[in-house]
Amino acid sequence: MEMIELKSKICIVGLGYIGLPTAAVLADKGFTVHGVDVNEEAVRLINNGQVHIYEPDLEKVVKKVVTAGKLTADIEPIKADIYILAVPTPFKEKHKPDMAYVESATKSIIPYIEPGNLIILESTSPIGTTEKMAEWILNERPDLSMDERKSNQIFISHCPERVLPGKILKELIENDRTVGGINKMSTQKTAEFYESFVEGEVLQTNAKTAELTKLTENTYRDVNIAFANELSMICDDQEIDVWELIRLANHHPRVDILQPGPGVGGHCIAVDPWFIVDAAPERAQLIYTARNVNDSKPNFVIDKIKEAATDPAHSKIACLGLAFKANIDDLRESPALEIVKDLAEMLPSTIYVVEPHISELPSVLRNKNIELINTEDAIANADILVILVDHDYFKAIDKNSIKEKHIIDTRGLYTKSEPYDNAATEKYLTV
Repeated sequence: MEMIELKSKICIVGLGYIGLPTAAVLADKGFTVHGVDVNEEAVRLINNGQVHIYEPDLEKVVKKVVTAGKLTADIEPIKADIYILAVPTPFKEKHKPDMAYVESATKSIIPYIEPGNLIILESTSPIGTTEKMAEWILNERPDLSMDERKSNQIFISHCPERVLPGKILKELIENDRTVGGINKMSTQKTAEFYESFVEGEVLQTNAKTAELTKLTENTYRDVNIAFANELSMICDDQEIDVWELIRLANHHPRVDILQPGPGVGGHCIAVDPWFIVDAAPERAQLIYTARNVNDSKPNFVIDKIKEAATDPAHSKIACLGLAFKANIDDLRESPALEIVKDLAEMLPSTIYVVEPHISELPSVLRNKNIELINTEDAIANADILVILVDHDYFKAIDKNSIKEKHIIDTRGLYTKSEPYDNAATEKYLTV
């Protein structure tokens, strides 16, 4: 592959929250894209121009490129010029990285790789994963090489995704990207590919630095959220409105405290710091502590709910939101989901749940004393309202309709926009 051209065929393994939008964007740019996923229902939907995940405008783009013949999906890879792996990288017991998905995806494409191919790992990964991927390939394909002087060379790089759910299609094109190859030629080939469709700056480094860059970005957020969450618990003990505190502190020209919440969720911020801790357990003391603070916050919220439920058998509790952040349907590592699940196991009464972005409860919440209902019914039925996600949908709730409710507001939805006064402190538990 002498240069990146629109005639290059791309095979993307993993058609989830990153893989499918990436496939759609590349196909819309003119590349011929073959997507691969083990989820046969997802494959069927995509080939019909539909989607199995929610992301604004994604289905419209998928329908367009499938109709144009630029995007197909299957459960098996094919021969291509460029392979992109976009599969999950969760952790196992004791927060050890689980590389099974990356290994499986890598081995699925090994029979199809040819000299000159470019293989890109987009999955957020522990340091050294790209090198390990190269080992897996070369161990099974000794006919291939990483030697830049030989004609049978292949190119392997890491380019971590850096997008915000809800804005993925826009940010895939506009955001800067970091690419790091196993060798200099791999880095250059990968940069050339991303420069063909990315409007942001494409920054070149080596594979290990690219891996740690993504982990660092998410760990930075996690540490700063932990500071905000720790402040919120201190403020609760001291009967201080944390939202007012942060608003005032942020008037300092060099202070920018983030907002607290019920914990930290999502596949990135709640997971990636553990990869750094695993790589350097003796050094990553601050990172380790921040992770524990954020992981403990759901238990703190549950304790506040239990305090409010003075009659556990008859208290009517409604939890607003299940997603890990606002205005999306992604429940991965969601602290709201964890809180609802644990509440149902602790309390005998029915827990009402409102999540406008899903049509049925996830499997982990089924067959429990949990009922998915609409917002109006939740407000009408519940004595205690627990705000777990700051969806725009919830921001539109008439405050007069909930003024008689006991509110536990983990997102500051009904307090941070109001001036501080003693009545507000008594009215809301701002955890």
